[in-house]
Amino acid sequence: MKISDKLKKINGSLTVNLYDNGYMVEVNGRDSDEDYTDVKIVCLSLKEITEVIAEAMEMEKY
Repeated sequence: MKISDKLKKINGSLTVNLYDNGYMVEVNGRDSDEDYTDVKIVCLSLKEITEVIAEAMEMEKY
């Protein structure tokens, strides 16, 4: 899953949660209807986290 599948703009920050069996990246922002929402993406590796963060860096901020 990509952030852009759910959000059009992000608020400029994200949270990475560490678990015993993986990670979760949480991002808040606005969807295509301009409604405020959040996305939680489960990642199983550091490579996946890097990809999610790289996508967030390219997205429009509000």
